[in-house]
Amino acid sequence: MDTELARTFLAVAATGNFGAAASRLHITQSTVSARIRTLETTLGVRLFQRGRNGAELTPSGKRFMRHAKHLMRTVEQALHDVGLPQGFHDVLTLSGRIALWEGFLPRWVAWMREAAPDVSLRLEIGFEADIMQNLIEGSVDIGVMYTPTSRPGLAVEPLFEETLLLVTSDLARGWPDEGYIHIDWEPEFHVQFSESFPDMPPPTLVANIGWLGVQQLLIYGGSGYFPQRLVRRYIEAGQLWLVPDSPQFRLPAWIVFPRDSDSATLRSALDGLRTLAREEQTRTD
Repeated sequence: MDTELARTFLAVAATGNFGAAASRLHITQSTVSARIRTLETTLGVRLFQRGRNGAELTPSGKRFMRHAKHLMRTVEQALHDVGLPQGFHDVLTLSGRIALWEGFLPRWVAWMREAAPDVSLRLEIGFEADIMQNLIEGSVDIGVMYTPTSRPGLAVEPLFEETLLLVTSDLARGWPDEGYIHIDWEPEFHVQFSESFPDMPPPTLVANIGWLGVQQLLIYGGSGYFPQRLVRRYIEAGQLWLVPDSPQFRLPAWIVFPRDSDSATLRSALDGLRTLAREEQTRTD
């Protein structure tokens, strides 16, 4: 079977929409439709039920899902295995939000180098939509993120809770602060922020990456909400300060991985994440 057909099927399944799948794959919607028709003709079944709300998997489509994922994983594994360095027996790919690469995930890398020195690691930064898509396609083994979505065949497990702190570059700036930079910490944060600051005008500075916001504060001044892990060392160094009497918010981090995998490497990697997550939660509480 043409792997592009399977990749296209997984893209439609992940997005629930032919147009969104086309955008993700950088092809036309007509190409997506043609590939799905070819796949359905080859299999002799209808894989999607089309409607005004998008494209939903049929029972046959749900059964084909695990085969499509297995096919893509097999192809990706073959590509990785061919290029494995001498002395390494397996490869694992982890993709996570950039804020989680500050402190936490590098410690996991060090843990893996100690616990599984013969496993080659592929490390990526991504946003939720891309990480979930790559998990479905099998090009990523573990995703670490803030707002996962439920998809067939993937397990979603809580990892630890971030504590979001309101910090400022100068206590004399006061609050509200015209230099406040609003970080897109996903919908749950926006709800908590709006409830705590109902009279706050719309922010004039918005960023989708916490690291970018921290750099803005350190260089040009201002304030913003950031994970305690991300700003702990700047607070200790006297470069940033907690805004007095400001509310703290919770932001859960999650791990997502194939539910039915029997990979010993994956189990070891997950054990490491869980162990370090317990340590991180203890330091945060």
